[in-house]
Amino acid sequence: MSAATTRSRTPRTTRTPDRLCAEAVDLARAAAEEAAAPGIVGAHVEAVAEGDRVVTHFFESGELGYRGWRWAVTVTRASRAKNVTLDETVLLPGSDALLAPEWVPWSERLRPGDMGPGDLLPTEQDDLRLEPGYTGEDAPPPNSAVSEEMADHLDVEDAEIVSRTPSRGAIASVAEELGMRRARVLSRYGLHVAADRWDESFGAKTPMAQAAPASCESCAFLVPLAGSLKQAFGVCANEFSPADGRVVSLSYGCGGHSEAAVMPKPPRPAPPVLDSMGADEFPLRPAKDSGSTTEPDGTSEDLGHS
Repeated sequence: MSAATTRSRTPRTTRTPDRLCAEAVDLARAAAEEAAAPGIVGAHVEAVAEGDRVVTHFFESGELGYRGWRWAVTVTRASRAKNVTLDETVLLPGSDALLAPEWVPWSERLRPGDMGPGDLLPTEQDDLRLEPGYTGEDAPPPNSAVSEEMADHLDVEDAEIVSRTPSRGAIASVAEELGMRRARVLSRYGLHVAADRWDESFGAKTPMAQAAPASCESCAFLVPLAGSLKQAFGVCANEFSPADGRVVSLSYGCGGHSEAAVMPKPPRPAPPVLDSMGADEFPLRPAKDSGSTTEPDGTSEDLGHS
């Protein structure tokens, strides 16, 4: 947030603007015209002192959609200096500016995809998308090992017989262990609504799927779902796919298919081939009869070199 924006929200104390800064209207206008589009900066409205040798010039704004806004250009100068310099340029709302509408309750503006971490969305008791998950009946089924009918046919030494009907808490604990302790589960209507919604976003009729080289059904990045929805949907696990982390139809596809373009391995150079394990001798000095060098003669005359 700029200093001019902060100052516009706080009451200013009346003070006399600096004369040189107040006269720098042309400098302020040039700065506003440089920041705005051509023909947007209007007439000079006022000059307000922000501090010692700090003045903000306000100009009318002709920007479409910003009715009542003003260009604010702050100029300043150093102590005992005559040169006025530019501080900042910003577009600020005036007293009659067109601002954003008032806040609307979330229940009136909530849309799919608007929920974030920590948000709660309550459901109605008779929601058509939900139905009871388990009845919670206390009586065990007739073929249960804890029923009274089966107690006479079991060996006491091999199994522990419970001669009483289990309580509601015991059934709930078993249901929780099996992952079934939910008051309600998706009904067929709820499944169909979810399937239609997912197929519309990431289904076979989307432009991405139409141009895909293959479908998600044969992609290695597809994580299958559980239950009846696994017959038509899965979760994409390709970080480069536009559907990463989303539920996609098996008929959906994208360019990130695991088998669409398999990159070949880089060629490896062939190992060096040695046709001989022998070593060739290379003399450090040429042969005496080659004529390349002359052996020093010890009996030669001393030339006086050290």
